Amino acid sequence: MSFFTRKIGIDLGTANTLVYVPGKGIVLNEPSVVAVSPHDNKIFAVGIEAKQMIGRTPDDIVAYRPMKDGVIADYRVTQAMLRYYINKALGKWNIWKPEVMVSVPAGVTSTERRAVVEAAVKAGAKNAYVVKEPILAAIGAGIPIHEAHGHMIVDIGGGTTDVAVISLGGIVASKSVKCAGDKVDRAIADYIKKTFNLGIGDKTAEQVKIKIGSAVPLEEEIVITIKGRDFISGLPRAVDIGTNEIVKAIQKELSDMIKAIRDVLQETPPELAADIIDRGIIMTGGSSMLRNFPELVLRRTGVKARVAEDALYCVAKGTGIALEHLDVYKKSIIAKR
Repeated sequence: MSFFTRKIGIDLGTANTLVYVPGKGIVLNEPSVVAVSPHDNKIFAVGIEAKQMIGRTPDDIVAYRPMKDGVIADYRVTQAMLRYYINKALGKWNIWKPEVMVSVPAGVTSTERRAVVEAAVKAGAKNAYVVKEPILAAIGAGIPIHEAHGHMIVDIGGGTTDVAVISLGGIVASKSVKCAGDKVDRAIADYIKKTFNLGIGDKTAEQVKIKIGSAVPLEEEIVITIKGRDFISGLPRAVDIGTNEIVKAIQKELSDMIKAIRDVLQETPPELAADIIDRGIIMTGGSSMLRNFPELVLRRTGVKARVAEDALYCVAKGTGIALEHLDVYKKSIIAKR
């Protein structure tokens, strides 16, 4: 490998995109949002700048997420987003094309996978590799994926929940459901609308989830005051809400995620299932940090679970480690142009 080949790992998420440069760590963590003007298709801003525009833009600028449920919904905009991230990570005087590794959900189709590779190459990559998220999450969480042991990884992000059993460097059984952090936020907003006639935005709903949300009811609840707009009078109003109401509000979403875990456990060969019972389930991704989530998994599946350290960054770290040892992870790496 020549000194001039730069390497970049990109965790292309529905909610946030993280860029990892081997030797430097995570150099960029920005929202996966792009601001575009609809009539001439010009791209105004990407990332943090674009996110600040959401809900506050004049009619001639639209801020939206080009990734829907973890896959590319708008190809051209995703390409622009990738180019922005690659250039920002390497600095503008960089003339060498980097090798880029991008994460994709486990349930991605081969067409969607090709779209990611092409978008990365068009955005300025020399080579693009695509790896499934659960494998990267496992590598980033420090799991020795090449052993002949079963490891179960549950990666819960903004758009998708990926559940996979990994053994000998490959995925033995997996399931990807389009239910994760974003759906939880929406459920909270809907509940508050129905119960209190109060309208709150996505950002507020996410804050409520982080501050007081829990996967199981608490004996000593945390209570916060939320402010929003009253649907009847149209005026601003504040209400108090406690943890256990949030638990009730997100029951369905939690059940969908748990069901994915149970489905994969049912498909797992007995030998590997025994390993998983011994080792437990490893949880990664931002939404796995919901209070008491491992406790809920234990109650519903009978298998103990734990949240990996740096759960938010496992996939991004995994891209970095896999890039540094491409030869070792050859088997798990899919498309190369």
